[in-house]
This record gives sequence, C-alpha cells and structure tokens, in this order.
Amino acid sequence: MAETILIADDHESSLAGLQGLLLLEGFSVFTARDGESAWAEFQRVKPDMLLLDVQMPFLSGMDLCRRLKSHPDTRLVPVVLITGLSATQDRVQGIEAGADDFLTKPVEREQLLARVRSLLKQKHYTDELERAEVVLFALARSIEGKDPYTEGHCERLAKYSARLGKHLGLSPQEVIALRQAGVVHDIGKVAVPDSILLKPGPLSPEERQIMQRHPVVGEGICAPLKSFQLVLPIIRHHHEKLDGSGYPDGLQGEQIPLTARVLQVADVYDALTTLRPYKSALKPADALALMKQGVERGWWDPVVFAEFARLVMAKRRKPRLLAKGAAAG
Repeated sequence: MAETILIADDHESSLAGLQGLLLLEGFSVFTARDGESAWAEFQRVKPDMLLLDVQMPFLSGMDLCRRLKSHPDTRLVPVVLITGLSATQDRVQGIEAGADDFLTKPVEREQLLARVRSLLKQKHYTDELERAEVVLFALARSIEGKDPYTEGHCERLAKYSARLGKHLGLSPQEVIALRQAGVVHDIGKVAVPDSILLKPGPLSPEERQIMQRHPVVGEGICAPLKSFQLVLPIIRHHHEKLDGSGYPDGLQGEQIPLTARVLQVADVYDALTTLRPYKSALKPADALALMKQGVERGWWDPVVFAEFARLVMAKRRKPRLLAKGAAAG
C-alpha cells in the first residue's frame, strides 16, 4: 500500500509541482491550499507525512505544525516545512514548532525524495514501536480485567503518578514514563496463575513468592522496547520500601528510583480508596492517614507522600471553594 502524503501550499504552481513529483514516485498524494483546509484534510486522510508551506492563509504552516506536534496522537507524524532560501527566522521558528525537516524553494527533486523517503522510513520504525506498545498496554489491561475489583486501576494510577511527577518537577520524559508505567506496572502478573492472582484470602509463603516475582517478569517483558528504558526501573521497583523490606531487590532509601517511589505512593492510595474483596473503600482522608503510618514505619518516601497528600487534599477542597464563591455571589 502506497504511503500517503499531504501537501499544503497556497501557490498553485508549487503545489502542482510537488504533487506531480510524488505521484510519479508512487506515493498517494492529497492537497490543500490553506492551513485550515490542510488540518481538515489531515483529520480525514490521516497521512503518513505532511509537506507544509510556511506562509498560508487562515492558518500558517508553522501554526499547523505546532498544533500537530503539541498533541500526543499526532506529534510523531513527520512534518516538513517549505520555506524561502534566506528565511533563517522561519527555520528557527520551525525547529521550535517541532518540524522534522525543511525544504527550500525552489524544491529540487532529489532533495525532496531523499527527505521524504528518510522520514517515511523513520515513521515505519515509529509505527512498529507504537504497535508493540499497544500490545503491551492491551496485555496489561487484560490482566487488570480478570479482577472486577481492579477495573480502572491502570488509568487512575497513570493519571495520579504522572500528575505527582509533574508536581515534583520531574522531566517531561520521566512524567511520560510514569504514565506508561501506570498502565504496565503489573504486566508481569501474566505469569501468576489465576488461582493465586484471584485468591480472596491470604497467600501461602509459596504463593507469595510466586506473586513477588511479577516485577522482575514485567521488566523482562518490557525490556526489548528501547522507548521503555525509563519505565523499566519503575516496573521492577514499585514494590520496594525505604527500609529495605520490599521486593524484589530489597533496595533502601535513595537506592529506589524516584519515579518508582512516586508510583508506589499513588498505587497504595488507589488500592486503599477502592473496594476490594478483603476490604471496603476508604475515604481519601482515611487512606492518607493510614499511609502516613506507613511513612512513619519507613515504607514510603515522606517528601513524595507529603506532596501527594497536598495534591489530594487541594483537589478535594477546590469544589467547596467554588461552591462557597457561588453562594457569596
């Protein structure tokens, strides 16, 4: 199946020239004559890459590029900006907007085809990576789906931990890793028999040993994905405790990666505040009080917990403040 390219240019001759060159090479080509039309066509066609003239009516190529690159679902689609020979400022702004490459007018055939083929090859690798991630996420959710009491746990944990990581000032890459780990942190439970995984009562020492292998198994499942390198330590160490009594490696204090300390606090909170076969759901304040006891025992990072508790309580106060403001008005 031919790769699909969307070209947007308000100059008819430039548009026709680019379209003709790419059609001759066997690509499937769609065109637009302004930025807004290009955006609509992009949503309809879902092209493999875009060639955008910088200066276009209604929405510039620069602004369209920025819009595409700012959204998680479209940021990996290659965008090439077409600009004038001396437009240095266009290139600077294009880099800031996230453009993958630049072409200068008049566009040379060899240069055009080399850039297009190179970026499409990169896109194929990216698509394969995304498909692998989708499979892992689906596997993780299928494990979660075995137990009706844990429904929605992955999504909540991804949201809680990413929000906390951002609040703590972690890098954007670490925040993304936390969001991904929220979904796949328990993927190693695929190797745990259902008789153990779904057992309503306490586990025997032998069963507990099998269960406690799941972080190592999960790390091994996700290790081949290079994009998951920041996720792997979170998967392996989200059951460690600061006093060294956790598993699988018995790490202590700062030996436990900060991202793992973030996720484990969010993980415990979600477990406490949701209904399970062996307990009722605790109210947020009660869950935080119980977690504070764990902090005092040396289990959780006190700084991470304090910031998480602050976020939880601030969110709970916000509706009351809004209600009070409405009443005063």
